[in-house]
Amino acid sequence: MKNIEFKDKSAQKIYDNYFGRIRRTISVLADSDKQDVLMEFNSHIYEGILNNSNTNEVEKILKITQDLGDPEVVLKPLVADKKLKQATRTFNPKHIFEAIFLNIKNGFVYSVFAILYILLLGFGILMYLKIRYPENTGLFLKDGEFVALGMLKTNENVTEILGNWFIPAVFFSALTLYILLTILLRTTRKRKKE
Repeated sequence: MKNIEFKDKSAQKIYDNYFGRIRRTISVLADSDKQDVLMEFNSHIYEGILNNSNTNEVEKILKITQDLGDPEVVLKPLVADKKLKQATRTFNPKHIFEAIFLNIKNGFVYSVFAILYILLLGFGILMYLKIRYPENTGLFLKDGEFVALGMLKTNENVTEILGNWFIPAVFFSALTLYILLTILLRTTRKRKKE
């Protein structure tokens, strides 16, 4: 993107500050998405300058940026949507958590997704506890009835049924749940767009 150059230093400063705000707001996006947003805003400003008959560059750029709005407000839904698209395409946990928390204000559904993804961390904790406290962590039954999945202070009269298979079972359960949640998130995003 080629920056617009102004003759008036104050107009240039207003332009540069406005684009600095845009860059900070879109910093979580992929580079291609950042470029798209920057080029779109730059195009609007350029067209606004050409269409504005006022000869004062400061007044022109102030009017245009005021009409475009505060980047932090205007771009919030766009950034949230683009981040969600990136997250469901890449399955990257970092992108997914960023997308969920950017979209959490967009409805109850995203709040539920946030809770479910956070619960996935529990699977990691269970694997660590199994390594650290192998006798007290696992899937426990008592007389053929389910007692607990996790950690017990005492393992009297209960049987841990997975043994050495606990960690692989928990890992593959977490992986499966993660993939299913991400696919469901992608489907939810597509439905929202329709």
